Amino acid sequence: MIKFWSYKKEYSKLKKIIIKKIDTTISKGETFFGKELISFEKKFTSMYKSNYGIAVGSGTDALLIALRSINIKKGDEIVTAANTAIPTISAIINSGGVPRLVDIGEDYLIDCSKIEKAITKKTKAIIPVHLYGQSCDMDKIIKISIKYNLKVIEDCAQAQGAKYKKKFVGTIGDFGCFSFYPTKILGSYGDGGFILTKNINFYKKIKRLRFYGIETHDKKNKFYNKYYANENGFNSRIDEIQCSILNIKLNYVDEFIKKRISLANHYIKLLKNTDLILPYKSSQNNHVYHLFTVFHPKKDKIVKFLKKNKIETKSIYPFPIQSMRAYKQLNFKKNLQNSEKKAKGIFSLPLYPEMKKENVTKICGKIKTILNSLKS
Repeated sequence: MIKFWSYKKEYSKLKKIIIKKIDTTISKGETFFGKELISFEKKFTSMYKSNYGIAVGSGTDALLIALRSINIKKGDEIVTAANTAIPTISAIINSGGVPRLVDIGEDYLIDCSKIEKAITKKTKAIIPVHLYGQSCDMDKIIKISIKYNLKVIEDCAQAQGAKYKKKFVGTIGDFGCFSFYPTKILGSYGDGGFILTKNINFYKKIKRLRFYGIETHDKKNKFYNKYYANENGFNSRIDEIQCSILNIKLNYVDEFIKKRISLANHYIKLLKNTDLILPYKSSQNNHVYHLFTVFHPKKDKIVKFLKKNKIETKSIYPFPIQSMRAYKQLNFKKNLQNSEKKAKGIFSLPLYPEMKKENVTKICGKIKTILNSLKS
């Protein structure tokens, strides 16, 4: 079986270092808010050349806390893409906001030409979702945000290390929100998230919100006390063990990305003259291939054939947000046809740094076989 994703070979390579680091961390007696957290926050923020960075419990928490830090109130509207993960929408709703969906373009990302039509007097922010490893068109989004005085919260869960015009995603808007779920380019062996921001006031508020609303940053503040809540917050702490693992893996991120790009290029080389629609790649940004997502109108038959040949695939995402029962009460508009069309035909092929090129060659051979049979 060619697995869609596996961390086992990565762990095998780093096992001795990780186990030693975890043992050292536990032996120190620090479980939360220790030296590993401080070190990781500094390293990750520095890598992205950002002003401030805060680690939180998950990528979903990162979005939720970023929204809360701009004082989203019940009924405030947040514009985002129809093609996104459920957590993007749940974070908006749990903040008190109302998601307003915008259809996607041929690149599977938010169609910037349609954003303004979704903006109303209630709109407070835009969440561009950098999907599959590629950045949205941030120049257009920033221009719109300035025109309507909106905050921009970048969802970077699938785009760690990606750049837009030589700028890291997550550093262009007001906030950059990241996930360290194990499948991500930089993944923990549990969960975690991160928020980047340029604004010190947002930074201070986020630090409070992640720990029940308690002031932990400004010792001069008269309310600086670990038993005193300044505002209602969350339990969104990332533990020292996950931070110790991330501190190690952070040293390998560039290597992980290079391997992903190399494997993606091999896929492209072997599949470029087929009926399969390959990942769109903009000339103004780099694609880090968190996923190698392709499209074919006969997806189900291709996926079934690959499964029969012991090749695992994933459909990300097979259900548009507007089709889900959980969100029916929001009465999403019907002009989201492209997201619905793409959902029927998109699927992702196996791709992770430890995967061998021979497996890519084998997968492409099987894909060509089924595509040829579909023509006859």
